[in-house]
Amino acid sequence: MQKRFLWIGLALAFAVNTPVAAQDRKNDSTFKRWFIGSTFLLLGNFDKVNPPEFVQINAGYRITPKDVVSFEFKRSIYSWPLGIPWGPSFDAKGENYPGHARILAPTLAYQRFWWKGIYTAVHALNAFEKYKDAANKKIGNGYTLYLTYRLGYQIKFFKNRFFFEPSIGFTHWPVRNNVPETFKVVERKWPRYFACEPGLHFGFNF
Repeated sequence: MQKRFLWIGLALAFAVNTPVAAQDRKNDSTFKRWFIGSTFLLLGNFDKVNPPEFVQINAGYRITPKDVVSFEFKRSIYSWPLGIPWGPSFDAKGENYPGHARILAPTLAYQRFWWKGIYTAVHALNAFEKYKDAANKKIGNGYTLYLTYRLGYQIKFFKNRFFFEPSIGFTHWPVRNNVPETFKVVERKWPRYFACEPGLHFGFNF
């Protein structure tokens, strides 16, 4: 867990020391409608306690300089309840499930820029989950809808070709179906939301 905080700190330090550009305009020769990207949270795969086997690919389109829609595809596993807040219980031994869940998650997102690089966004992540027990035997399939609300800042560099978006988010899951009973027992003590979720998206405009 400490390593994850270190990676986040390094990424944010990089952002603070990067030149900032103003928000794009349609008549600006550097304005690009399409982008692809991912997230620096991929570095969490180096976590030795709870490696998420995380993969994320983003593709987006700027409807206007202020309005952006994007599609994100994510794949990961998780072995601890997602409602455990930051603190001593996060990834702590004994708080984990008796197994793990593997998810495939197509995600739709809308992003609104308000002033210079400041933006808000909403992400709807559709998690199709495969549950396995401690012996790695499949015990069921499920579905969870995760809604995340973000406040962030976009930093652009190299003539607006590349961007980095540190953000903070609040996630909750209003729909959660077919969770195995052995998993429900573990997660009942935790809320169905997670606050202060870091976001570290990056991308390439074209």
